Amino acid sequence: MTDSAGIPGGTRPDGGSARPPSGRRRRLLRWTGLGAAALVLAGAGAGWWLYTKLDGNITADTSAEAELRRYERERPAHLADGAQNILLIGSDSRSGRENAGYGQDKGTQRSDTTILLHLPADRKSATAVSIPRDLMTDVPSCLTPDGSRTTERFAQFNWAFEWGGAACTIRTVEKLSGVRIDHHMVVDFGGFKKMVDAVGGVEVCLRQPVDDAEAALKLPAGRHLLQGEQALGFVRARHSLGNGSDTERMQRQQQFLGSLVNKVQSNGVLLNPARLYPLLDAATSSVTTDPGLASLRGLYELVRGVRDIPTDQVKFLTVPRKPYAPNPNRDELVEPDASRLFEQLRTDRPLTITPPTPEPTGASGREAASAEAARKSVRPKSGTTSTPVPVPTFTGTTADVADCR
Repeated sequence: MTDSAGIPGGTRPDGGSARPPSGRRRRLLRWTGLGAAALVLAGAGAGWWLYTKLDGNITADTSAEAELRRYERERPAHLADGAQNILLIGSDSRSGRENAGYGQDKGTQRSDTTILLHLPADRKSATAVSIPRDLMTDVPSCLTPDGSRTTERFAQFNWAFEWGGAACTIRTVEKLSGVRIDHHMVVDFGGFKKMVDAVGGVEVCLRQPVDDAEAALKLPAGRHLLQGEQALGFVRARHSLGNGSDTERMQRQQQFLGSLVNKVQSNGVLLNPARLYPLLDAATSSVTTDPGLASLRGLYELVRGVRDIPTDQVKFLTVPRKPYAPNPNRDELVEPDASRLFEQLRTDRPLTITPPTPEPTGASGREAASAEAARKSVRPKSGTTSTPVPVPTFTGTTADVADCR
């Protein structure tokens, strides 16, 4: 006689005799076990399939990596352990079915938007610095798509991407700023639209109606939830919004990105698999990255480090600049303000920002807006009250501020 484990000859807890399972019951238990095992295996298989699909979506920019290795000795050193600098490049390429509607594909592309994203070592904030496409700067000798090399020259910033792709743009930014670029991402028009649609659209507020045939955007004043095509028109529009300057266009791009950050965090996208998968699918199939980010693991590590940053600590600004004297339609840096900004990023030190004021029409207004970036605030060192530490203040905005509050 055994205990109540259900073995033949045992007893049940209620004192009755335990009977061995019938043949039918044994078959039922066996099929139930097999079914559970099959579900586990199917779930694992589906999970692996999803992982490999998303992982395989990402395009690695191996040519840029090779070109950067070639010039490793001339690249700036990484001065802050744990901090990361990521260059985000928006391409105006017309190649591919999704981009064909924006003009003829001539086999060339320029950087329509370039943003230097700085993530400090403590991951308590993020700073996104827009670099004007019309900025006049030194562009190094770069490898062209046909295998030839350009000569080093003083030229408009966004030509670097046309001449030598991401590697040339990275080297130009590093030469300009002294900031070591750790990673880069390139997204085209079609990829941008897919990511906006994946989060269900992004809300913006228009103070005035817009009717821009070139950007295919026509909207009344007020709040709007922009889907892919309209969102692309909004960030690209220039001649029918505000005073038509590239300054205001970059400010709109920054405001849009701030709204996008808000949307992703407030909707719990990063913690909701049903919402996260479409975003991952859109993002991974839309971007070209350096090999270090060209995997789900690489992207996950990046997202994990920034997902908890408060929106009021996600800062957007434009590198201080003013009209280029020989050609007011181009830009040049305002010094020493630009150098001060780049030094803060290089050494992973803090900076503060103040909201931009409406930019008056004309060059004098742009110069005044740039000069505002020279203002400083003073904060005491941690644990002291006597030794002040200057913290540069620049004109900008944060992700928690909606565009028309």
